Amino acid sequence: MRVLLTAWGSRGDVEPLAGLAAALRAAGAEARVCVPPDEEFGALLARAGAELVPLGPSVRSVVSGPKPTAKDAFRLAPELVAARFATLSAAAEGCDALVATGLMPAGAPDVAEKLGIGYVFACFHIAGMPSRHFPPGARPGRRSPEGETDNRVLWRQDGERVNALYGEALNAGRAAIGLPPVGDVREHVVTARPWLAADPVLCPAQGMTDLGLVQTGAWILPDDRPLPRDLEAFLDAGAPPVYVGFGSMAAHAPEGIARVAVEACRALGRRVVLARGWAGLAPVDDGDDCLAVGEVNQQALFGRVAAVVHHGGAGTTTTAAVAGAPQVVVPLIADQPYWAGRVAALGIGAAHDGRTPTFASLSAALAAALAPQAGTRARAVAGTIRTDGAAVAAKLLLEAGRAPR
Repeated sequence: MRVLLTAWGSRGDVEPLAGLAAALRAAGAEARVCVPPDEEFGALLARAGAELVPLGPSVRSVVSGPKPTAKDAFRLAPELVAARFATLSAAAEGCDALVATGLMPAGAPDVAEKLGIGYVFACFHIAGMPSRHFPPGARPGRRSPEGETDNRVLWRQDGERVNALYGEALNAGRAAIGLPPVGDVREHVVTARPWLAADPVLCPAQGMTDLGLVQTGAWILPDDRPLPRDLEAFLDAGAPPVYVGFGSMAAHAPEGIARVAVEACRALGRRVVLARGWAGLAPVDDGDDCLAVGEVNQQALFGRVAAVVHHGGAGTTTTAAVAGAPQVVVPLIADQPYWAGRVAALGIGAAHDGRTPTFASLSAALAAALAPQAGTRARAVAGTIRTDGAAVAAKLLLEAGRAPR
């Protein structure tokens, strides 16, 4: 069996596909992966034994500039739709199924429809799904004319935004390959039965959405890379440090976050491992209590730190939780407030209140995460989290591929 996996988005969108590709390969299937042509994504897929088929522009080139505007979104959306029709049509030849995730993959189900192959939309959280419930950290919607106050109001409003961004380009692409137009782009892409690649403890979904979710667990790419020698030496030289990193958050990283984080850690008597990330975070001085690192094995590192301060991406939240490391989440955009809320609700760390930490606010959140009860709870929760989500998803795909059509 051959499966095409695709996403356009940050590392948090691409690494789960690498995990699924590795699981498919272990199960005897072949995975093709269409993602942005960023160098680090190629390295991720190489670890999974899969080759990168480039899709659209590099993500780093888009997010490393000024914060995107509405004009940027209306330019990028049709560009990505056109790229999917062109790239996926060729890459999906000979495939039995197509799995899409990341930034609204309009064009992916249409290629699958034209080729007559299976299609799955996958997501990594439930924060934006239609429901009578507000997930922790979610922003309540406005009251509708019918008197509704749940997040189905936001769901409908988001559907209108998606149609405005993608509708014209999607239907033009469908017409070009002989398919009729669709009226609701998001409903068409997401389907009534999307897959949720998130752990049930971290992201409980039963009864939380009106959609027929299939929850597989998180798609984790195993990492056996050794830590760099200088990092090993730093870890061995004293008490466990605090990890501070904001991943792919370039334009959105809080201004001055490196200085605020280092000063807060020092005030609590903690050393710091500072992840440069796409924001290019750097030490504030030449003190020997702070080490800046690039791309490293977080699965190994997080098991050796006192706490993890991060932006609240699904992948980082899960990796820290599996490692039993208390967390401080500083949510910036998208699903990050949801993950901050879950960390706080589970008692495995603290959710920072607001996007721009100050010395006082981050010190308070970090002190809460470093408290003994948070560490005890984080270690207890770690033992309940499943790490076989990619294998579960691979099995589902293989079973669907063997079923008569």
